[in-house]
Amino acid sequence: MPKLVIDGTEIEVEDGITLIQACEEAGVEIPRFCYHERLSIAGNCRMCLVEVVGAPKPVASCAMGVNDLRPGRDGEPPEIRTNSETVKKAREGVMEFLLINHPLDCPICDQGGECDLQDQAMAYGVDGSRFVENKRAVEDKNIGPLIKTIMTRCIHCTRCVRFMTEIAGVEELGMTGRGEDVEITTYLEQGMMSEMSGNVIDLCPVGALTSKPYAFAARPWELRKTESIDVMDAVGSNIRVDTRGREVMRILPRNNDDVNEEWISDKTRFVWDGLRTQRLDRPYVRIRGKLKPATWNDAFAAIARKVKGKKGAKLAAIAGDLAGAEDMYALKDLMTRLGCANIDCRQDGALIDPAMGRASYLFNSGLAGVEEADAILLVGCDPRREASVLNARLRRRWRAGTLKVGLIGPEADLTYQHEYIGAGPQTLSSLASGKHAFFKTLKAAKHPMIIVGSGVLARGDGAAILAQAAKLADAAGVVKRGWNGFNVLHHAASRVAGLDIGFLPGKSGLDTAGILKAAKAGKLDALFLLGADEIDMGSLGKTFVVYIGTHGDAGAHRADVILPAAAYTEKSSIYVNTEGRPQMTDRAVFPPGDAREDWAILRALSAELGVPLEYDSLAELRSAMFDDHRHLALIDEIQDGDDLDLKKLGAGSARLGKQPFTRTITDYYLTNPIARASAIMAEVSAMKTGLGKTGTDG
Repeated sequence: MPKLVIDGTEIEVEDGITLIQACEEAGVEIPRFCYHERLSIAGNCRMCLVEVVGAPKPVASCAMGVNDLRPGRDGEPPEIRTNSETVKKAREGVMEFLLINHPLDCPICDQGGECDLQDQAMAYGVDGSRFVENKRAVEDKNIGPLIKTIMTRCIHCTRCVRFMTEIAGVEELGMTGRGEDVEITTYLEQGMMSEMSGNVIDLCPVGALTSKPYAFAARPWELRKTESIDVMDAVGSNIRVDTRGREVMRILPRNNDDVNEEWISDKTRFVWDGLRTQRLDRPYVRIRGKLKPATWNDAFAAIARKVKGKKGAKLAAIAGDLAGAEDMYALKDLMTRLGCANIDCRQDGALIDPAMGRASYLFNSGLAGVEEADAILLVGCDPRREASVLNARLRRRWRAGTLKVGLIGPEADLTYQHEYIGAGPQTLSSLASGKHAFFKTLKAAKHPMIIVGSGVLARGDGAAILAQAAKLADAAGVVKRGWNGFNVLHHAASRVAGLDIGFLPGKSGLDTAGILKAAKAGKLDALFLLGADEIDMGSLGKTFVVYIGTHGDAGAHRADVILPAAAYTEKSSIYVNTEGRPQMTDRAVFPPGDAREDWAILRALSAELGVPLEYDSLAELRSAMFDDHRHLALIDEIQDGDDLDLKKLGAGSARLGKQPFTRTITDYYLTNPIARASAIMAEVSAMKTGLGKTGTDG
């Protein structure tokens, strides 16, 4: 390992790292604009100049490797100076050049208070400029409804260009012109329609790219910052919710290398306006066919009249995709006390059987495990739309040059090259029998991986598809000592927690399909919907429907009683992501009006129904839940799963259908009640539909 002397201190560093990284290891801060640890090295801002003793001029530390430095005359380690007069003068000169054309509009810039250029100009710049020429102006670009551009501020660090090309995989930004005429722009003035485009806002070190919906809304020092978890998909991206008063103003990513690194999807980032529109803020009761505002007591009384004294077989409950673990635990507890076994958390009807073991429905290799895989088979899933942040990991692994990807299902632009194997279950069966060349690729791989989309498990032959995937995994050696590459990719944030706590049909109980069938036949007296809006409401017949949810979506329109609940930013709740990692949201704001947390609603309702739940606080509820399911208490840790028995999982007798797989998500931006209430998401969806294609769609 190389040795360096940095500002008089000798340290030993890793082979192959750059000088800027070595300085960070030594605890020395180096200013930078173009350098970012997750992007390729550009070396074009020159702000990171340091002095290498013996070198004729200052060196760009981001582009110089520690292995490229020569030892001294007598074999002593190379010496680096980061605070010498030469370095100070060089940085002042670079800053002076950067500010030649930069407008002095900090008071009206949304980046003000969070601006790298502002901070570094104060720390490393001088108080005046020698340039008196007129500043150049650059025309602003219209790149869609999400990102606001003021391109005169741009310092051409190219972070945004590198991110869109390398991470997002959609080459929508580039640089044109030379010298004073250089500009960052989109090709043919089209909108940026990658599902990850909003991350360029965080990457931009100046105010050239800012959030268009957030423009002129607030200053950073006015905002209260709350660490939380995203629920727009099952990845469980770590986020920060910024609020002012009782209003969510913006959502930003938090770094978690094991989950989302420092990226979030556009839906995660911009869905915040849907948290305050079309909200349910008071109870409603349907009277003579019309929903009327009511008090909590009136709503509970209306439910009690329909539910009290009814047989458990005549009741049912379905949990939606955004429900927290505590909420589902409380609802399951209530239904058990009412003698009801007709409960299900799989509102899409996915045929997943937890009796096969927890490993049969988890992303067992972990999201970070993608970086070790050398062959991946995607079965009926489109990670670009079902888990955009995971897709960025897949692309990065592919860019390393050693990953082979096969796809069974609808052809899709995944942002990386892949082999299209076939459209449906027959192709999967052929692969499992070793009749396809990609089987040899999986077999020969050191770390092979199969990713089964949860959407294909919602088909009538979903159990057979999972069994066939297990047979293939067994034959190809996907599960081996020290490696479990058999993965199920969920897209619903609540799904894994629901499966973990057993929010599933009890003995002789009905699943979602059975509940809908019974309701249509008039065999159900009452149905509880815990934020379940994606089911077929037309199949509920005359069943009495109680909707506990946040928005006036499909479930609320069909409901006979509406109980307003708290959204994920308005409560502390546990969500388990697709890899089985429990994570906890924190309350950023209070629910609107009379809305309450879901578990508290169920606790109050249970008393009205004469079967009171045995916990009066969230702490007591969690204590009971942790007693039953200890792994949920291990926040941000993945409990070692049970051994996956592929032979048992693949031994099902269900028959495969002949219909090809279809897309699980048809409109990426409108997948849940919060997103459908968002004007921003509606605008992006309309723009996407109008364009028909994104930058690399074929």
